[in-house]
Amino acid sequence: MTHDTGFLDTTRTFYDAIAEDYADRFRSVLADAPLDRALMGAFAELVGPDGEVADLGCGPGVVTAHLASLGLKVFGLDLSAGMLAIARRENPGLCFEQGSMLELDLPDGALVGAVSWYSSIHTPWERLPDLFSEMRRVLAPGGHLLLAFQVGDEPSRLDRPFGHEVSLAFERRRPEPMAGLLEAAGFTVLSRTVRVQEAETSAKVPQACLIARR
Repeated sequence: MTHDTGFLDTTRTFYDAIAEDYADRFRSVLADAPLDRALMGAFAELVGPDGEVADLGCGPGVVTAHLASLGLKVFGLDLSAGMLAIARRENPGLCFEQGSMLELDLPDGALVGAVSWYSSIHTPWERLPDLFSEMRRVLAPGGHLLLAFQVGDEPSRLDRPFGHEVSLAFERRRPEPMAGLLEAAGFTVLSRTVRVQEAETSAKVPQACLIARR
């Protein structure tokens, strides 16, 4: 079966264009997100210090660096060369690679953990089973997945961010069907959390996080 991969090119072009502005905007995003840090901390404890973890769709490497600070042996992967250039510049001690989450250049069972921190939100719904199957493939038995996304039923679209002539859709999804897709792919969902909108945050909709085990 042939799948449309045009969304990968669109996503890469979008983030290449806005990379420096995006990094400036979100460089300290975790400093004001204690609940997000707590979830990452729980994930780090589940995974443990032994074995390799992949931050899939790592962007400028903020989450990658935080996971490394928690004692994980982690590397980042992203479609965007522009994002990866920033990640390497700002985190010289960490490894960052270019590639697609849908076709990971990793052997079966190579990882003890995988993180998709808002990186599945540009993948069409019909391709999510492929994505989760690929994540399961590269996780060792007992390995863990941390998956974060925005909650909702309709996508949002960002046009000309920071003045750049690009646009991209951001999918919003409900935790229950996402958990169902993970379970269909062979995961056991251990945790479902939803952080509601707070006046002092920049998030416009609730934010969901699932932790699952292969």
